[in-house]
Amino acid sequence: MYVMHAVILAGGYGKRLRPLTDDRPKPLIEVAGRPIIEWQISWLKQFGITSFVILTGYKWEVLIKWLSENEKRLGISTYFSIEEEPLGTGGALKKVERLLSAENAFIVLNGDIITNLDISKLKVSSENVMTMSLVPLKSPYGIVETKDDKIIDFKEKPILENYWINAGVYLIRKEIFKYLPEKGDMEKLTFPKLAKESLLMGIKYYDVYWRSIDTIKDIEEVSEDLIKMKNGLSSER
Repeated sequence: MYVMHAVILAGGYGKRLRPLTDDRPKPLIEVAGRPIIEWQISWLKQFGITSFVILTGYKWEVLIKWLSENEKRLGISTYFSIEEEPLGTGGALKKVERLLSAENAFIVLNGDIITNLDISKLKVSSENVMTMSLVPLKSPYGIVETKDDKIIDFKEKPILENYWINAGVYLIRKEIFKYLPEKGDMEKLTFPKLAKESLLMGIKYYDVYWRSIDTIKDIEEVSEDLIKMKNGLSSER
């Protein structure tokens, strides 16, 4: 399905990234020399998306100024929705219903992730309202393997097979708006309802790069990853 718009959820406070977020919103935190949101735009442009709807709240003036100054360089157009009070992810998306109601489907993503997953694999049909991208759960800790009372091996932060997490990238049909709250998070209020009604689909991504930027340590680790990756975040299609 052809997708024209991508919606970036960029209204959070980024409290765990302070003091870096004292003067800027989380999407403008630099990772490997580029703001998170610039990594996201470059990634999505590979799929022909050049129109972005930014749902912003905290430090919205700084984000709008940066995007307005860089639109031409990035080759994109941007539309902004400002939260005067926190609405949650569901309320923030609900607020732009009139802007997106003419679209058959659109991409929605969290404003704190860096990935190269292939969004063309996300599909929707009349049988589901939303498709969620899923990535394998990586243990935040090293694993100790044992046999009886003997330690036999160590594995450093392995992928936990058969466990999947929400990657924060969705393909959504316009029918989603009747399921969204005026205020509150869609992860807590909308997703469980869609699942119970068999309207939520999941696509598993096995060999992709995906990280959420939540702490200073994440910035350091992801920056190292991106510098090491010879082809950057080019998506394999």
